[in-house]
Amino acid sequence: MSRLPRGVLFSTFLRSFTIQGSWNYRTMLGGGFAFAMLPVLRWVYRNDSEALARGLTRHLEHFNAHPYMASLALGATARLELDGSAPEEIQRFKLAVRGPLGSLGDTLIWLAWRPTATLVALAVALAGWPPWLAAMVFLLLYNSGHLLLRCWGFLVGIRHATKMGERLGRAGLARVAVRVSALGVWALGLVVGLIAGKGFESDPASALWLGPMLLGGFVGVRFGRQAWKPLVLGLTGVMGILLVFGALR
Repeated sequence: MSRLPRGVLFSTFLRSFTIQGSWNYRTMLGGGFAFAMLPVLRWVYRNDSEALARGLTRHLEHFNAHPYMASLALGATARLELDGSAPEEIQRFKLAVRGPLGSLGDTLIWLAWRPTATLVALAVALAGWPPWLAAMVFLLLYNSGHLLLRCWGFLVGIRHATKMGERLGRAGLARVAVRVSALGVWALGLVVGLIAGKGFESDPASALWLGPMLLGGFVGVRFGRQAWKPLVLGLTGVMGILLVFGALR
């Protein structure tokens, strides 16, 4: 297998950060994907300008995935173009991976990593640290995971191409999302504890909040995600009662 020059790979990876720059309702990430693929296409079709134009047009078509996980598809597509795969095969591959990469990225990043990083930074702020430090904690924590995922995904795509599904399965990103969510629940408990602790200092009656906190923690650990909706509804009712009780005092 021939290799792409490092400069081409580096340029393609850098362009992946702009993949949402031309987002629209018709092609979604298609324009950004084609822009990121352009260094690869220029190298592969460096002696055939018409083939370059056709290749760029193909990648301008509709494509959608989570913007961070799109680096997997980008790396794999670059490998397929380099290997001379048929255009139809490349298009089928992109159609097959966009849904899974979108749902996996949403679960891992939007539902797990970003809320967890936010809660950790909020806990730092509530602990009395300077606001700028809390902001730095969020930016460093969130972007360390974000950049690691982008780099890892691009390399996996380049190395495994259409077999990247097997590599994703071994990586167990769905399990990682569950563990990050568990860390987020711990951070949420820490935030609530810090808020409640400040309330205990100023008003002993606020210790009544301790009951719902312990109940929510127990139900969450015991029943997991299945208890999410009833737990939220139950705690909302209990908190409403406590708020009314506090207003009548």
